[in-house]
Amino acid sequence: MSPPPLPPVPYHASAQRPSWSALPTALRTAVADRLGAPVVTAQVAGAGFTRGFAAVLDTADGGRAFVKAAPAAEQPHLVDWYAREAAILDWLPADLPAPRVRWTLSEVGWFVLCTDAVDGHTPRLPWVPAELDATLAGYADVAAALADPPTELTALGLPHLADLARSDILWWEEVAAGREPPPPLPAPLRGRLPELVELESLLPRYATGATSLIHGDLRVDNVLIDADGRAWFCDWTWVCSGPAWFDLAGLLLTAYASGLDADRFFATHPATADAPPDALDATLAALAGYYLTGAAAAPPTASPHLPAHQRWSGEQSLDWLAHRQGWR
Repeated sequence: MSPPPLPPVPYHASAQRPSWSALPTALRTAVADRLGAPVVTAQVAGAGFTRGFAAVLDTADGGRAFVKAAPAAEQPHLVDWYAREAAILDWLPADLPAPRVRWTLSEVGWFVLCTDAVDGHTPRLPWVPAELDATLAGYADVAAALADPPTELTALGLPHLADLARSDILWWEEVAAGREPPPPLPAPLRGRLPELVELESLLPRYATGATSLIHGDLRVDNVLIDADGRAWFCDWTWVCSGPAWFDLAGLLLTAYASGLDADRFFATHPATADAPPDALDATLAALAGYYLTGAAAAPPTASPHLPAHQRWSGEQSLDWLAHRQGWR
């Protein structure tokens, strides 16, 4: 049996970020002042696909915090993302396995978000069964807590997955209409464009009316496994109203690629209790188009590894869908 098709670059090493010493002196001084002591070590985060600064900072008094920072002039989108995440983290239910905000700071044209540090590692691929079990159990708790979210969180005016799907996720229709170049497809799937268009069109229909909130960007690089084996969920920028099974499908792409029974994990998870029978197929079709077309248009401000990871994720989505549909 051939080994599972792992990502081209490990998720724990997918980022390209500046070092602590590369930040402006005045910014480092301001951060240290807010932390209450000089920074003695900075462990830059290896996971993720942005070029923003992100690191666990240890201070001379024994303190530890996780800090993200981005310059407003060069990376205004990251400043917006970090500010949005800070607002969301402020109102997440207190018992969720998510970092808590300590403070934010604007200094010398940079925006800084400081949260509690999670002492953990990115899940290993192929998935270690205990780590996958912990992640799925942790997400069940997240989905249950966000099924009836706090009013303060919904008051932030978070987007709806149905709208995001129509504006940014569904791309097979654009390919079919000639408005988007077709991504390369395996020979057995080149005649399946009509089915891909039909399947992806189900996603906004199924997501319309959802009142629960979801993480919106649930991937391996947004999960940390702590020393006790508990899963923590990070990077909450893309929270939106939608069904929890959408998050779960995205997370399980790496379980499928690990050679595990991802269909069973999806079907038996509490988040899929009310999912339509073809919810997974609709999501996989949408993700395949989103990732495969996005791989050709990754922004220059992203990690240079992003296009390869998007291509790999799209290929896994399409392969999983093809097996479910009997297209191979």
